[in-house]
Amino acid sequence: MPTRMTHMHLDHVSFAAGPAGLDETAERLSGLLGEEFVDGGVHPRFGTRNRVLPLVGGQYLEVVEVLDHPASDKAPYGQAVRSRSEAGGGWLGWVIAVDDMAPVASRLHQNSEPGNRHRPDGVELLWRQIGVNQLVSNPQLPFFIHWESSPDHHPSKAATGRVSLETLEIAGDPKSAAEWLGVPSADPIGGVDVEWVGSKDVRPGIIAASFATADGVVRI
Repeated sequence: MPTRMTHMHLDHVSFAAGPAGLDETAERLSGLLGEEFVDGGVHPRFGTRNRVLPLVGGQYLEVVEVLDHPASDKAPYGQAVRSRSEAGGGWLGWVIAVDDMAPVASRLHQNSEPGNRHRPDGVELLWRQIGVNQLVSNPQLPFFIHWESSPDHHPSKAATGRVSLETLEIAGDPKSAAEWLGVPSADPIGGVDVEWVGSKDVRPGIIAASFATADGVVRI
């Protein structure tokens, strides 16, 4: 029986806080992009917390920090954030949203796992995810997310319409990415172009992202 297809788009990109911590890292990026991050709250399952910048196009940028919490030592996501922050911080990973997780689980032979985040206003965001282990073992590849919360609560909904993600530059192998994604790696995902560069001399994964802002294109 053929595998069902699922719609996918780039949901968000993650940036690990550096030695200065979450607030100062978010403030530095805010200065570059001309928009303020908001307090996103805590991921209790992962032992992390984030600040979020809503973007136009149904996407968002998060800055994430690991907490001194037992969950961060056990959860792959917490481990990935800790490792990246201890290395100085920087781009952590990219995340693909799908409207149906079952075809992804079937194609990759993996089970989805729950995720949640408690916002400061009391709203709990819920989702299922697959592939978070890639953040440590193979960060050129994204992980997949299927939102179970109301679309009205998606972090992009507060976007002011001034900042959008235009391009991701990723060090890695586009063939591996195409096999993982199940689509050609050269295809734009959610309106975002992905440029692949060799990873021989750099850490695999996101090396830069370009944003359209009120003051022009900003590359981080």
